[in-house]
Amino acid sequence: MRLAALTILCVVGLASMITTQALAQAAGPPMPEYRGNTPVMPGQQPALDRSIAEAFPAPGTTSFNPVSLLEAAGRSLPGGQSATPSDAPMAALSTPVTILILLTVISLAPAIVLMTTCFPRILIVLGLLKQAIGAQGVPPPQVITALALFMTFLVMAPTYDRIYKEAVVPFNRGEIRDAETLWAKARQPVRDFMFDQLEATGNWNSLYTVLEYRGIDTSDPEKLTRADVDMVSLVPAFMLSELKTAFLLGFRIYLPFLVIDMVISSLLISMSMMMLPPVLISLPFKLLLFVMVDGWQLVVGGLLRGFATASPLTS
Repeated sequence: MRLAALTILCVVGLASMITTQALAQAAGPPMPEYRGNTPVMPGQQPALDRSIAEAFPAPGTTSFNPVSLLEAAGRSLPGGQSATPSDAPMAALSTPVTILILLTVISLAPAIVLMTTCFPRILIVLGLLKQAIGAQGVPPPQVITALALFMTFLVMAPTYDRIYKEAVVPFNRGEIRDAETLWAKARQPVRDFMFDQLEATGNWNSLYTVLEYRGIDTSDPEKLTRADVDMVSLVPAFMLSELKTAFLLGFRIYLPFLVIDMVISSLLISMSMMMLPPVLISLPFKLLLFVMVDGWQLVVGGLLRGFATASPLTS
């Protein structure tokens, strides 16, 4: 029965292939597709694909520019060629594309915060502090995330102020007309902030690791300048540096609470009270110690002072 069923399936598949080929030959040449009012024959690369391909640089050339990609997408739309890039670089974007860009930026905002700001370090340190205290669900995750987010806004305020003054205001005034200049002006304050954190923590090895993976010679680091490091290499190196720094701070926070746990465990064992959970006894002492030394102010103040102030630096 299985052999007969397999034979029937093979015959049906062969018949369907023959029928498809016959219909394709009888239908004649393929009909062109329409992108707006422009016919595009199959096999031809659409204008949108060519524009996006032009926005992505070839391997080994300049870094990826998202502003150029958006401008190329706007020019490829019907009616987008009428606005010249020299007059209005972003005027070629239609309303649907503008809405799409806005929704994309909103959806990627958490990822941008995680990659290029101090948010990872603050969130990891506060999470390790919560685990060191041993309180189950106190404070809630929403409170920890909100505190880390507001601390991020406080630390990143000078950087965002530089972006607004050096990129947004000149663009609104018409002083910046090309996408390449706008992207360079907007990313420079963020690059300065990430380089400042790498220099403050001394975690240049993470940057050298990323550069070596990309085939850049790092045997003589003194010859490398900040201009030689693009955003593709800088962002993962900055994240690795922040993770290392956050775990070092978390280890220091863990030590006093670990001492309390060891003392309580030793006392319970010496009193033959091994069935009593040590966490149940040590938690009040941990909270008492944390409140007496004003732990929240110490932790938050130490985190805020640990970040280097972003300032405009030369390469």
